[in-house]
Amino acid sequence: MVLDAVESGRGHLLSCSGLTKVYQMGEVFVRALDGVDFSLNRGELVVLLGASGSGKSTLLNILGGLDTPTAGSVWYGEQSLDLAGDDELTEYRRRHVGFVFQFYNLIPSLTARENVELVTEIAEDPLDPAEVLSLVGLGDRLDHFPAQLSGGEQQRVAIARAVAKRPTLLLCDEPTGALDYATGIVVLSVIERVNEELGTATALITHNAPIARMAQRVVTLADGRVQSDRVVMDRARSQAIRW
Repeated sequence: MVLDAVESGRGHLLSCSGLTKVYQMGEVFVRALDGVDFSLNRGELVVLLGASGSGKSTLLNILGGLDTPTAGSVWYGEQSLDLAGDDELTEYRRRHVGFVFQFYNLIPSLTARENVELVTEIAEDPLDPAEVLSLVGLGDRLDHFPAQLSGGEQQRVAIARAVAKRPTLLLCDEPTGALDYATGIVVLSVIERVNEELGTATALITHNAPIARMAQRVVTLADGRVQSDRVVMDRARSQAIRW
């Protein structure tokens, strides 16, 4: 079972070795990942940097249990994800992983609070929806519908929904991609706060190099391979980032 893999406290929270993913499109084979080694520690904030097509989203999908590799190994603590069945991956995603995507995927007919409650109602030890919405700066917008919220506010609701079940792992795929600069900084500051205050290990995908300054580590991908994996020595607060 892929359930309590990190309870022992040994090793990385998440790691992969020799990760390869090949997609077949007609008679053409596309190698999206080509022997990737990667790790994420508990409470760490890592930025995955690279151009479109570099393999970032494929890697994130495999780490989150949304996809499986063609070859290589993926471990959540001491439990193998690449050998897990569909039921085990579903349980892994439900209990341990929060996802934030470029598009918010909120249900239009539900309020901000109700969108978050969709997760808390099925979680084992959830945060209070009102409290987690306050954490992301929306304590006064609980009963507003998505159409009554700005794009940045909708993204913050999506973050609240993702972290309301207390995931050990938060995966963010271009969370500022649909936002202007000022709103994007607000969203990044929320992700930063969640990482620091809840201790949620966070992997954030971006093609925007300046965003990497808020990370503890930056992993750069190109052509499905890791080009560099470096510790950020001049780390900056999200609000100080300019692009």
